[in-house]
Amino acid sequence: MAGIVAYGSYIPYNRLDRQTIGQALGVAGGRGARAVASYDEDTTSMAAEAALAALATAPDGISPSALYFSTADPAYLDKTNATAIHAALGLGHEAFAVDMVGAVRSGAGALRAGLDSAEPTLVCLSDVRTGLPGGADEAAGGDGAVAFLCAREGPVIAEFLGSSSTSAEFLDRWRLPGESTSRVWEERFGEFVYVPLAQQALQKAMQMFGVNLEHIDHLVATGVHPRALRTVLAGAGVRKEVIANDLSATVGNTGTAHFGLMLADVLDRAEPNQLVTVLLIADGATAMFFRTTDAIAAYHARRTVQEQIATGRPGLSYESFLTWRNMLKREPPRRPDPDRPGSPPSFRSEAWKYGFCGSRCEACGARHLPPARVCVHCHTTDKMKLERLTDVPATIATFTIDRLAYSPSPPMVAAVLDFDGGGRFQCELTDVDPDKLAIGQRVEMTFRRLYSAEGIHNYFWKARPVRSNN
Repeated sequence: MAGIVAYGSYIPYNRLDRQTIGQALGVAGGRGARAVASYDEDTTSMAAEAALAALATAPDGISPSALYFSTADPAYLDKTNATAIHAALGLGHEAFAVDMVGAVRSGAGALRAGLDSAEPTLVCLSDVRTGLPGGADEAAGGDGAVAFLCAREGPVIAEFLGSSSTSAEFLDRWRLPGESTSRVWEERFGEFVYVPLAQQALQKAMQMFGVNLEHIDHLVATGVHPRALRTVLAGAGVRKEVIANDLSATVGNTGTAHFGLMLADVLDRAEPNQLVTVLLIADGATAMFFRTTDAIAAYHARRTVQEQIATGRPGLSYESFLTWRNMLKREPPRRPDPDRPGSPPSFRSEAWKYGFCGSRCEACGARHLPPARVCVHCHTTDKMKLERLTDVPATIATFTIDRLAYSPSPPMVAAVLDFDGGGRFQCELTDVDPDKLAIGQRVEMTFRRLYSAEGIHNYFWKARPVRSNN
């Protein structure tokens, strides 16, 4: 059977309270908070985090032969963004990596393509959502990512039954290349167009699979037009208890990733033999049906959606949010601009720069970070094997808090880490509260964008504290 064999989700650490927006602008801020990607995160880095979580729980022997990446906010155009995720995961060069970008609906296309593939396919959905200050998109949006490993072998946890879609050409929400915020047509027009399209897709799918609304155990319903979605659900008479949490109060609408993030939240607590329906309205409508299997009872996500919500950090200032979004231009540091990363050395060091691979001496067993040809302990030359350390936890041996060095999220924190199994490395910490740091604290690695210079994004790894929701 074709379906989902593993999944992973990623919600950024920072939260912006909607009341904070209202207080800053003197308007009604609304309730709840939205998730905010940090200054060192983008859609590529967040997708890599979700993909790492998915592969960490993948069945033994199942490795993706292809990687599909979908977002409405790609870090690069012309250049494929999926290749950076592919490199961060340490997939072989024989794996196919491709972008499906530009629109919220692209996410549904990527997942359908992954489920239809004959080979194991990793589907990554990610988005950073923003809007003009004080607008509905700014407050209601959210940032996040999700990844699904789709396969026809192994213990499928959610069998894909099929899907039905409708399409129409109309202007409801759009953004021209180079623009950072979307434009939206009058709300009643969108409702007029979307409602029959969504009804048609949902009804056709139920007829195809011989089910009705009473058979549905979980309904994931989302899209780019909340008013139309509410009208569809009310008109269909969907039971309130089966409608999945839309995460609007705690995360916000994450655009391309949102139906997948809601689906991951449902799978986090779903039971065997439950019918899960996904309804996405964006440039038409798509209805997808899944049936959970007995395998889901033994499956445990690396971190559930609700665990990540519970461990987020509230209290992000509105000024920091606008700065990270490049909507508030602030005085730059009075230091030389960073040099752009060089393409040839980046390619030569791909295993280290993207895959965070150290080297292990085959003679004495010493681990080296970064990889070395000569062992610092026994001085043996060229007797090394690469080891990925992306999932290896570490302990803070010592750290420093630098309040003079420039950082978009001051102060800058650097630490010396001792990895389990050997290896010492100095790096920057992110998503950290300096007042709660301590020697001996446990950390894990996270894929980030260090900086951008002359149109080139410099991706590498930082460390962050290991958190629990206890």
